[in-house]
Amino acid sequence: MRLRPVLVWGALSAAILVPIAIAATSPLLAWRDPVYIGAGLAGVAAMALILLQPLLAGGYLPGLPPLRGRWVHRWVGATLVVAVIAHVAGLWLTSPPDVIDALLFTSPTPFSAWGVIAMWAVFTSALLAILRRQRRIRPRRWRLAHTTLAMVIVLGSVTHALLIKGTMGTVSKTVLCLLVLAATAKVMLDLRVWALWSRRRA
Repeated sequence: MRLRPVLVWGALSAAILVPIAIAATSPLLAWRDPVYIGAGLAGVAAMALILLQPLLAGGYLPGLPPLRGRWVHRWVGATLVVAVIAHVAGLWLTSPPDVIDALLFTSPTPFSAWGVIAMWAVFTSALLAILRRQRRIRPRRWRLAHTTLAMVIVLGSVTHALLIKGTMGTVSKTVLCLLVLAATAKVMLDLRVWALWSRRRA
């Protein structure tokens, strides 16, 4: 029984740290501006944080009771917002026209649109979380909206990452994205998320 927490946390640490380490040591970063490097690493960190969110929401991480897990889930969400802002702000400082094209959905690169969609979903989810804490949104509506936005964030971020041929290693990036999809699918099934949409239609 004591071996399982070690294995779980070890595997999770590897899934998060390996892609970050590969991106940080990529030869593609040679002669790049420090702001650009920081923006790229912020994006990789954001993907790692997205992996943590469903694991925390589902209570799958050993050593974290439900109340503590929800508290960590909120703080990880806040950190995700900061990472996304750092990612976009860094890209803006290095190449404003590219960011403007992405925000206007006129960029010739397909991955840009998916990144922007995921970004707005992250910001909207954070705003709803604030309103929920202030009791300005009903619990059922909150769960429905939060779950829908979580799916948009995951699908948008995974597609964004997989379409980019950048500093993240192909294998490590693919594994991380698959883990994000698997963790999200599991928590959706375990929490019977489809029941929320069924009641909403009814």
